[in-house]
Amino acid sequence: MISEYLDRANLNVDVLQVEQALVELDNYLAESDNTHGAIWSFRIPELGEGGACSLFGHLQDEPFELSQYIEYSEKNSLSLSQLQTIVQFIKQRTHVDWFGVYQNTKTGEGLQLLKLAYIGAPSRPLFPINTLFSQTSNNVQVAMSGHGRVINNVQDYIANGGEYYTCDPKVQSESCLPLYNEKMQCIGIIDAEAFRNDFFTAETLALLIAVCIRIPQYLP
Repeated sequence: MISEYLDRANLNVDVLQVEQALVELDNYLAESDNTHGAIWSFRIPELGEGGACSLFGHLQDEPFELSQYIEYSEKNSLSLSQLQTIVQFIKQRTHVDWFGVYQNTKTGEGLQLLKLAYIGAPSRPLFPINTLFSQTSNNVQVAMSGHGRVINNVQDYIANGGEYYTCDPKVQSESCLPLYNEKMQCIGIIDAEAFRNDFFTAETLALLIAVCIRIPQYLP
């Protein structure tokens, strides 16, 4: 399972490190009482002209409602709660500044990445999965290619021509990794952001990969 994930995601991380991270994650989930409740409503940034970028520090008056995109039910609430518990696991173990889980979702505006659980500053809840948006978004690039992206110096990455969607200008490192179904098709992503360079060590990436392997079983 781990080797298959690493090959599909085009990532080079030691399998044993990921195995250890999976044990740590599974123990955390077994001991958790799901006190990290589902987040059905959250504040989001205003979007710039044409909806292409977020206006950092400017929040929309009305909160974003997940129930507009997934059914509000006890089953889905439990799924979102479990995802939020995984988010908390990553926060506690890595001290990352921002972390979120997104699922490919059909909407009236086409296929989009929908944010289901997160911790950190308010951020965009939907990313259109299309070629045009992929030109400025590594999130969408990962969703379309199924290949992981690890950026340990955002400024260098942009200077070298990398596509990047700036939500929080303080972000210096970012990892965006794919989620797969049983057929190894990309069905979503995780996104992790840090306010310093070289944040994503092999140990941190092993933890992120471990949650990517487990998250699909908790998606609503």
